[in-house]
Amino acid sequence: MKISFYKYQGTGNDFVILNNYSETAPTLSTKQIEKLCHRRWGVGADGLMLLSKKEGYDFEMIYYNADGKESSMCGNGGRCLTKFAWHQGLHKTHYRFLATDGEHEAEIEMNGIVRLKMKDVNAVEEHPSYAVLDTGSPHYVKFENNIKDINVTQAGRIIRNSHAYAAAGINVNFVESTDEDSIYVRTYERGVEDETFSCGTGVTAAALVSAHNDNGFNRVEVKTPGGHLSVEFNKIDDQHFNDIWLCGPAELVYKGEIEIE
Repeated sequence: MKISFYKYQGTGNDFVILNNYSETAPTLSTKQIEKLCHRRWGVGADGLMLLSKKEGYDFEMIYYNADGKESSMCGNGGRCLTKFAWHQGLHKTHYRFLATDGEHEAEIEMNGIVRLKMKDVNAVEEHPSYAVLDTGSPHYVKFENNIKDINVTQAGRIIRNSHAYAAAGINVNFVESTDEDSIYVRTYERGVEDETFSCGTGVTAAALVSAHNDNGFNRVEVKTPGGHLSVEFNKIDDQHFNDIWLCGPAELVYKGEIEIE
């Protein structure tokens, strides 16, 4: 079976995208998705997404991790899918779409930056050396010094496979403060089971717990191995955040066809 696909990336977080807006995309098995995402035997990507039609919304986002399993929200994926919708002719100034964690909004600025509204956060599990919170996907956030020297794959895998998180899995973020309102984030992603160049929901989680203002508007600049993102949000208190926007680039890499079995 030959399928047409598109490859997009947002700060190095890369995705295979299939256009299912007319409900013509093939139904793929877990094994087929995993092979498409494989960096030796397929296209190579951190995940695969479908752009689908959804009544009452501009589109629906359906997301699969690189292991071929349908997964929770992907922030960079949502930004890439919004840019893909624009490239496919769905031109709007403001988008509303449905993802696994509920409704999202998105905007494309004149300079091509995609702004994605994330879900509100109403709980932060605080520990002496780390925090756990859900920004559409569950995240473990740990502050460290000199994170460029950390073996993120090794350290992240230990935490992800620990007794507390082994069953459901968790994404692990190592964060370093670089300025009052700037951080550097490296992420180990479940489903990919490796470090990725960037993780939108992880960047969002790290930014929330790095708020520089006690309450009210915050904007945190974030460096990742794949590039620069920013997160704007309103901090109500240490447990509650709303009006959260993940902002950054999303670009078409190439389009093509591939034969899959």
